[in-house]
Amino acid sequence: MTRFSLQRFFQKYTGFLRNLKPAYVLNNLLNADRLQHNRALYRRYGLRKSIYSPLGSRDFGRQHHPDIPWLDQPGALERLEQNADFQSFDKNLKIKIRRFITDGYMVLENFFPEKETAALNAEVDELLRSGKAGFNYTGRKIFNLYETSRLADERFFRNPELTRLLSFLLGKKVIPFQSLNFTLGSEQRAHSDSIHMTTEPPGYLIATWIALEDCTEENGPLFYFPGSHRLPYVMTDDYDSGNTALTIGEHSNRRYEDKIEVIIREKDLKKQLFLARRGDVLIWHANLLHGGNPIATPGATRRSMVCHYFAEDVICYHEMSQRPALLPK
Repeated sequence: MTRFSLQRFFQKYTGFLRNLKPAYVLNNLLNADRLQHNRALYRRYGLRKSIYSPLGSRDFGRQHHPDIPWLDQPGALERLEQNADFQSFDKNLKIKIRRFITDGYMVLENFFPEKETAALNAEVDELLRSGKAGFNYTGRKIFNLYETSRLADERFFRNPELTRLLSFLLGKKVIPFQSLNFTLGSEQRAHSDSIHMTTEPPGYLIATWIALEDCTEENGPLFYFPGSHRLPYVMTDDYDSGNTALTIGEHSNRRYEDKIEVIIREKDLKKQLFLARRGDVLIWHANLLHGGNPIATPGATRRSMVCHYFAEDVICYHEMSQRPALLPK
């Protein structure tokens, strides 16, 4: 039997309740077993509050724990060259890992064969047709397809080769957390995933974007700003979020994206399109600014799958909605 979850309800619901912190506290209580691991983590990181309470960066102050990901630390390139696991990678992958440090992303070309991407596309179409999967309130995102698709789960979401690489990049074993499938481009404004999926210490989130068909300038390709992962993390105290003791801020996301646009202009960041080929995988840093370009040809599809991964043994939460993350069992 599937347990009731307000989180599933909010995937469709867009009304007043989404803005109330008590609604999320109730959801925490309904999923208490998925938060018990936080008791030890809160003690380790000096956080004195209930595991069911709202949680945000303000609770940690500006003095974050120094144990940030090893590739974010000073001298990361030098340490990388001395790492035995790094030396075991082939020359091409070594170049990509170095780029991940400097630019905040890397691309694995033709990682998934066409046979597998075609099978996943067919499965998505069938699950949508049968009503076993559906879009959330945005009309663009299919949340956690891996829960109903064994193919999405085993070959894409928990792909052993990918998760090993992601664990190497973070320096800790990764936990597959969430997947999003798209049939159309997101057309989402520039943002960092860390406002939505946040960690203490900062930076222990990583994502993959898998092209399930070719991307062109016509079908709303992904874009990113190389090197933007080195900018300070933008949290709810850094813009007019509307966050109070009882609310998360009705227009918090729009105001956050407005703030990011200002930063992009001030820093003169250079936008780059990801004109991916089917089967390519983009891996990006927790704080890399990215989004989806407008769809130039109405109705043009841009099938893709995004997977987010937290690291083990860190506090995982959602800064914008001010709640602890409910990690899968």
